This record gives sequence, C-alpha cells and structure tokens, in this order.
Amino acid sequence: MEEGMGALKYSRTAYEEALDVLFSLIVNRRRCDKSGDRFELMFEYVKMLDLEESMSKMKVIHVAGTKGKGSTCTFTESILRKCGFHTGLFTSPHLIDIRERFRLDGIDISEEKFLAYFWWCYNRLKEKTSEDVPMPHLFRFLALLAFKIFSDEQVDVAILEVGLGGTFDATNVVQAPIVCGIASLGYDHTELLGNTLGAIASEKAGIFKRGAPAFTVFQPDEAMHVLRDKASQLDVQLTVVPSLDPELLQGHKLGLEGEHQYLNARLAIALSSTWLHRTGRSNLSYKEQSGSLPEQFIEGLTTARFEGRAQIVPDRYNDIETPEDLVFYLDGAHSPESMVVCSSWFCAAIKHNQEGILNHQLDDNGTSSNKLLQGYDNDEARKKSVQVLLFNCMSVRDPQLLLQPLIKTCANNGVHFKKALFVPNTSLFNKVGTHGLAEANGEVDLSWQFHVRRVWENIIQSEKGGDSQGIGAMVEEESEKPEVSGKSCENSAVFSSLPMAIKWLRDSVLQQNRSIRLQVLVTGSLHLVGDVLKLIK
Repeated sequence: MEEGMGALKYSRTAYEEALDVLFSLIVNRRRCDKSGDRFELMFEYVKMLDLEESMSKMKVIHVAGTKGKGSTCTFTESILRKCGFHTGLFTSPHLIDIRERFRLDGIDISEEKFLAYFWWCYNRLKEKTSEDVPMPHLFRFLALLAFKIFSDEQVDVAILEVGLGGTFDATNVVQAPIVCGIASLGYDHTELLGNTLGAIASEKAGIFKRGAPAFTVFQPDEAMHVLRDKASQLDVQLTVVPSLDPELLQGHKLGLEGEHQYLNARLAIALSSTWLHRTGRSNLSYKEQSGSLPEQFIEGLTTARFEGRAQIVPDRYNDIETPEDLVFYLDGAHSPESMVVCSSWFCAAIKHNQEGILNHQLDDNGTSSNKLLQGYDNDEARKKSVQVLLFNCMSVRDPQLLLQPLIKTCANNGVHFKKALFVPNTSLFNKVGTHGLAEANGEVDLSWQFHVRRVWENIIQSEKGGDSQGIGAMVEEESEKPEVSGKSCENSAVFSSLPMAIKWLRDSVLQQNRSIRLQVLVTGSLHLVGDVLKLIK
C-alpha cells in the first residue's frame, strides 16, 4: 500500500460513509448496454489511476460464462493459494458485504484497507474526471478498485470474474491475460447480450486475447461454433475440458457441493496448470499423463468455499431446540439451466438428510459443514420432512422459465413443495454494504411477487406434479394481500418482507410441536440468498 494510505483507524461510521458514496455511482440498474456504453473510457480511468504499467505486468486469469464462472474462479484461487502464491480474487456480486468482492489470499479485504484504497481511487478520479469523461459507474469503479488493490498488494496472480457478458465488461480492460476461461453458457441477461446462444457466446468470447490460450467446457453446438470461430480469428488456442474424474480426488470431496462442480473444478485445473506453466512454474502444474493430481491441487479443490452456492445452513434461532428442524438450502441460481442444476442438488441433499446419513452442523467460521450422523433419537427419526420454496427473481427475468424447470426437476425426483413463499428482496438495489437493509417505509410494491406467484400456481396446476387441489379457487378467491402474520394459506403466499417470511417458517416449526422438519430451498436471486444469510447468520 502507498505510504500514508493505511495510517488512520477507521470507525464503522466511516465505512458506512464510503458505502453511501459508492451508492452515488449507481446511475441505473444496468451495468452496460449493447454498444458498450463508452467502454473506451475504462482505458482513460486506468491512466488517471496510474495503473497502466502495473496492469501490463499483472498475471491475470480471466473467466467469463453464464453459470459456474464464480465457482471456477473460487477453485482456481484456492488451488494457486495452496501452491504457495499470493492471490487476488475479484468476483461479483457480493452477498452480505461488498468487501467479499475483493479477496486477498482467500480472505475478504479488511475494512481498513478497503477504505484506504477506496478513497484514494475515488478522490483521484473525482479530481481528474470531467463532463466529457464522467465518473465511472459502480461496477467499473469496483473493477478499477480491484486493479488498484491487486497492484499495490503485489499479488502473484489476479483472478478476475467477468461481471456481465465479456466484450464490454469492465474487467475486459485487461489486454494481456495469462489464460482465459469460459464456463457453461446459457440464457441470461438476454436483454443486453442477445436472445440466442450464439449471440451470448460472442459476447463471452470477447475476453479472448491474441497469444493467450483459452479453455472452456462442453457447450451447446451453437455456442461452441461461435467460441471456436472467435478463437480462430485471434489465433487463440481453445481447448475443451471434460468433467473432473472424482477418482483424482483420492477419496476426498470437492469443497463446493453439486455434481456440476466437477465441471467447474476441471476448468479450474486447466486454468491453474496453464498459469503455472506460462509463468515458469511447470514443476507445480498438473500433467494429465501422470494420472494423478498434485497434492496442492487436491487440497485447493477440497477446501474451496463459496457462500450462496449449494450451501446448507441450519437455522440457529434460539426458540428452535434442534437446528435440523428448519434448514435452509441456498443457491443463487437465476437462469433456466442453473435452476435444473440447483433443483437436482436440492433433491439429492434432502434425500441424504431423510436417509439419516448427514447431520448439518456449523463449523467455527459459521459456515455449513456435513458430518456423519451419530444416532438420531426416535423422535427425530419420526419427524416428517416438508419442502418449502422461498423465491424471488429480478423483474427482467421470465419467472416461467425459472420455475418450470425447478418444478419439473423436483417432481422427477419425487420432491413436491408443500408451500411456496414469494418475497421482495430485503436489500435495496442502491445499497452495497451490510447496512443495506430496507426499512418498511410506507407500502411495499408487491405486484411483481403476486405475478410470480400466479405463474407458480399455473405451472403447478398444469403439471399436476404436486397437491394442486383447490389451487385455482384459492387464487381466485384470495385478495391480493400479503401475509402479515403466520396465518395459513394452502399452497403459496406472498409476504411483504423477508423477515416476516422467516418468522412464519420459524413459527410453523414451533406450532407443529416440532413434529415436522422444514427444508427450505432459497433460490432465484443471489440478492435474496444474501438477504437470508444476513437474517439467519
């Protein structure tokens, strides 16, 4: 850190003041548009911050994709950290605190360092920007802040997750990455990236740079054709990697839950190995012909942690004696493809629970871990497991495309939700820190939640995969008033706030004399997942 930047002691108030200033950089809810929204300004900002030279020397791993890019980056960072390197990881979005986006050696940047770097960057840009070159909007500022942090902290490797798309993403100001990766592609942000897989793949391939090898996973033919074409135009060597063979982990499990993570893990191995090879550390890299993973790779893959993705958290509410009576299964899936993956993971996870194999406990860091059950008593064994959905999604998304695969995948696995709860996100879009919880000031607009609920009920009725008796009559007769207490509603409910929904869930366990075990799938939005974690942790 530059001299004088870290000399002050910062209070919580100072941190909140910085977050309020960050809020001023949110110009709208979109991070880019199809024209790039004057993307060339990013190069001007880099000059203003005197980052040109340090960024040209930065050893970057750049990862884009629709789903799995954050997990891939997390695996990659963990592998290289276990290999002994000083790592910097930039991801988005954050769940609880904006400092989660900036990780040094696997740990969120400290408040003190965040404030020092934030004000240095903000004040420098405020001084040098003008009407022609205005202040960068939020995501661009955060990317620039990451570059400043990683530069001054002299990280050995900077792992950058693309925020949205690729071509015009703020992270794409990097001109000479060591290696690039494209995780699984699907339909998301179609209003900005295009409504075909080819168009989306073209945007993602915008991170390819001449001279930097690239890796991807198996993609649909339309997307793969575009990726190969883009790579060919730039003379980029594009390699497709298969899913990781679990045998290579030598009996260990991946740190991130879900079968899909074996694909992300294999991509991370390719990125890490190539980075090691191209930076002169080939002795540490994975050699496929050897038939075994280096010990550091196994340790990195099995200890990686990424909150809000296939995460299991028992409720620790004081009035609930047994945490397993209310368990939250959290996954920030928000695309049709990721909904299938999320639903499959949820079904497998509750199956293990119902078989009495797993007992979910919290480790010392407050994150969920799975340990072998050591004797449920008879009362516990007799409890009925009930599945509940807690859902919200952004209004730019089609809830039909998200809920349909969720319901179908669960039904195919014999899982039917007893109730679906629809809530607004607690966090305001324009708040970026831990204090960004909306207070109830006046009426909350719940029209979107009621719309999503109607979509849910229509799918349930048409699919007839669950208990749909009386659904049509219930929806028709019930006035559009949100639940304000724990009163019962047969199949679904809209709550005016997330805390009310959580209270209803807790009350439901208590009112049933602890004879049921509620398994709550929280999905549809990473913002919702973050809000739930704030409330229950």
